[in-house]
Amino acid sequence: MQALELFRSTPRYVAARTLGGRVPGLVAGPLAPLRLVNREEPKPLGEGWARVRTRLGGICGSDLATISGKVSLYFSPLVSMPFVPGHEIVGELLDDVDGLPQGTRVVLEPVLGCAPRGLEPCGACASGATSRCDRITGGHLSPGLQTGYCADTGGGWGSVLVAHRSQLHAVPDRLTDERAVLVEPLACAIHAALRARPEPGDSVLVVGAGTLGLFAVLALRAFTDAGRVLVVAKHPAQQELARRFGASDVVGTGEAISLLRRTTRAYRLAPERGAPYLLGGVGVALDCVGTGSSLALALRTTRAGGRVVLTGMPGPGADLSPVWFRELEVLGAYAAGTEDLPGGRASTFDPAVGLALDAPLDGVVGAVYRLSRWREALDHALGAGRLGTVKVAFDPRVA
Repeated sequence: MQALELFRSTPRYVAARTLGGRVPGLVAGPLAPLRLVNREEPKPLGEGWARVRTRLGGICGSDLATISGKVSLYFSPLVSMPFVPGHEIVGELLDDVDGLPQGTRVVLEPVLGCAPRGLEPCGACASGATSRCDRITGGHLSPGLQTGYCADTGGGWGSVLVAHRSQLHAVPDRLTDERAVLVEPLACAIHAALRARPEPGDSVLVVGAGTLGLFAVLALRAFTDAGRVLVVAKHPAQQELARRFGASDVVGTGEAISLLRRTTRAYRLAPERGAPYLLGGVGVALDCVGTGSSLALALRTTRAGGRVVLTGMPGPGADLSPVWFRELEVLGAYAAGTEDLPGGRASTFDPAVGLALDAPLDGVVGAVYRLSRWREALDHALGAGRLGTVKVAFDPRVA
């Protein structure tokens, strides 16, 4: 089968990390530690496993960060190489598995927790919080925090992968592939919004309007009683979509402090060096970018005792003085989870399927590429915001 394979290359990692920000085209070109290969189709890894033929595999910001050398080495023991990337997946079952017949269209909950690894559930997995699993390097699988980072499972950037029944969610026939491939990032956004826990009427800041930031706006409106939702969006198309998805106010990065000062009636202070900050501000902020500057903006505009949620994969750190001085609560929101929802405790994939059906998501998948055009696809994804695209995906079925 055809697949894109990420391999270990220290020189390319260093070069991409050093030069990628200045010359982005190099990341999708000679610096990418990625290659198109013909490899054996993965086989089910035991009882409860099945093969899945990929219909669409999304390109996520964390995938781009990995290829660009921007991911912290903290994650290096949590992956096994070479691996086939891709964890945003809609596919078709090639085998019957525990009540799901062959041919069922499914989306994938990618975390490789205790159940896929054949282990008795750790405390986190037993509670449904598989994203907090303590054993993602154990069991009969190679290390891998998710499908798409594990050498044994394959990923969505390949024709076929294998998945455990606990990861699979059937999707209704009326949900198109272009919407189904968005279920995983929608589930992550719902998890982040529920972690944020805004009080009724609270002002909420969303920093960033890529896929995760835009979906966070949808989730805040659908699953919380947030009041004003203010979005910092860099590009015009992102700003337009943020308004469509329910943002109260949308501004560019340079205008954020001024808008937040006015809307929250905060005091603006300017230190001798560095960015200004507010005394007062929003009750909750979600950093959906993961850069030092995006985190700094979230920390500097959240009122004392407020909450900051790290939703984007973190990059280099920001000044943490506001956390100490304003006694902020800083939370992570990684992957999806099991939540207390109106109908009872359930996986965030359940409401994510409903949101994928009902939300105004037409055109969110802006481009689909065959695997052989992977350099063009990555280049498009790296410039998606500037180009007015939200999500780029691969269709491995196309020759």
